[in-house]
Amino acid sequence: MEFKNLIIRKEDNVCIVTINNPQSMNSLNSEVLSELDKVFTNIEEDHSIDVVILTGEGRAFVAGADISQMSTMNAAEGKDFGEQGSKLFRKIELLPKPVIAAINGFALGGGCELALACDIRISSSKAKLGQPEVGLGITPGFSGTQRLPRIVGEGRAKELIYTAKAITAEEAYRIGLVNKVVEPEQLMDSAISMAKTIAKNAPIAIKLSKEAINKGMQTDIDSGIAIENNLFALCFSTQDQKEGMSAFIEKRAAEWKKK
Repeated sequence: MEFKNLIIRKEDNVCIVTINNPQSMNSLNSEVLSELDKVFTNIEEDHSIDVVILTGEGRAFVAGADISQMSTMNAAEGKDFGEQGSKLFRKIELLPKPVIAAINGFALGGGCELALACDIRISSSKAKLGQPEVGLGITPGFSGTQRLPRIVGEGRAKELIYTAKAITAEEAYRIGLVNKVVEPEQLMDSAISMAKTIAKNAPIAIKLSKEAINKGMQTDIDSGIAIENNLFALCFSTQDQKEGMSAFIEKRAAEWKKK
C-alpha cells in the first residue's frame, strides 16, 4: 500500500514507519493521522512484524499538529480532530507489539504526544521535546495531559504544559521522558538494534507483558498483580512457553513460530 505522507520499510521482522512531510516539519493533519491509522491496522494484522519503529524525515520527528488546519476550526471540529488523534495514539499504545519512537528532531505538541504513546523512546541528542499548546490558546489535544503525568509525574508534566517550553533531549532523559539519548548518526542503528533484541524473544510473551503493564498501570497494585497472574498462567497454554523452556534445557536457540 502506497502512502502520501509515510515511508514504510521492513528490516527482517522490524517495521520502520517514517513520517515523510519535511516541508511542514511532519506536522499532523487529518490526512497524516488517517494514513497512520491504516498503517497500524496493517501492522497489527501482519504476523511477520514483531516490533515497530516510528520516526520522522528531516529535522523533525513531528513538530506538532497542523496549526494551519486547526486555526479555522470551531469547537465541534476541534473535538473531532482531537478524537481522531487520541484514538490513533491509543491504538498505537495498545498495539500488541512493541513500538519504539526514534525521535530524530523536534517532538512538540502532537509530536511529543505521539512519542508518549509509544512503548520506548530513543532520542537524538539534537531533539527538542515539549507541549507548547497553551501558547497557542489550546490544551494538549491528543491525550498529552493524561500520558505525560503518568510518565514523568504530575509536577513535571504541569511545568512542561503550563510553561509551553521545549526541553533538550538530555533534560528529557533526566526526567524520564525518553529512555536513551544518542548522537544523531547513531539514532536509527540504536533503535533497530533494540528492536531486533526485542524481536529475538517470544512474541506472545512480549504481547502479554505489554498487556499486563498497560492494564496494571491503570489500576491498584493488587488488581495489577491479579492481571499479571492471569496472563502468566495463560503463557503456559502457548507453544512459545513450551519452545522457550525446551530450548533453555537443551541449550539451543529458541525458534518461535509465527501465526
